[in-house]
Amino acid sequence: MRNIWTICRRELYAYFVSPIAWVLLTIFGFLSGVFAYDLSALFVRQSLESQMNGQTFPMNVNEQIVSPLFSNIAVIGLFIIPLITMRLFAEEKRTGTIELLVTSPVRDLQIVIGKWLSSLLLYGALLLILFIDISFLFVYGNPDWKPIATGFLGLLLLGASLLALGTFVSTLTKNQIVAGAICFAASLLLWIASWSSFSNSPIAQFFYQLSIVSHLDSFARGVIDSKDVIYYLSMIFFGLFLTSRSLESLRWRS
Repeated sequence: MRNIWTICRRELYAYFVSPIAWVLLTIFGFLSGVFAYDLSALFVRQSLESQMNGQTFPMNVNEQIVSPLFSNIAVIGLFIIPLITMRLFAEEKRTGTIELLVTSPVRDLQIVIGKWLSSLLLYGALLLILFIDISFLFVYGNPDWKPIATGFLGLLLLGASLLALGTFVSTLTKNQIVAGAICFAASLLLWIASWSSFSNSPIAQFFYQLSIVSHLDSFARGVIDSKDVIYYLSMIFFGLFLTSRSLESLRWRS
């Protein structure tokens, strides 16, 4: 555990002494703030218009603000996560420090988990900004906290899965741009697989269940389904397993 935390701290330090973390935090904070403001303003406008027109249809903060906000944040993560993971191993290979890393008295799995954990903590810092945005809803409104809590859990699991995939991709090349592009392409494929829901064929339903975003819907509704949790945990395990095997091959070549 000490080795994992040492590697994790080293990677976090590398994130925050460079512009990477600060740029990502700024971009994410700006976009999440814009989305939260727009959705809240739309909710207030619709509420006022319904009152002026004498309409009494129910207005739900969770359904009209929180759920769409989580969906938008998931899309933002599709672009930001490759930027987080692209340097994890690609930078080590570019600078030549990968040989020192793989020949050190540290297990491959410890290296993989340490680097992945650092990226997950940075992603968690991004979600913390989103939490601040949503906290204003409790100041001026009365949303149900349970769908919000499960929504954050879903975003964390989705992000952890894509981060595990990006960590593996980073071991395949020493070019950070290439690693980021491949990670984005793979994440996009897992994303658009949900479009197959328009067909009822077995193949289409298989791809829909394979989609990484289709398993987020229940979390946004406040439901924790075991099959969705198992899916994300399996994706994390599979990504980290591939990363460990890829790192092991680098160790043998070194």
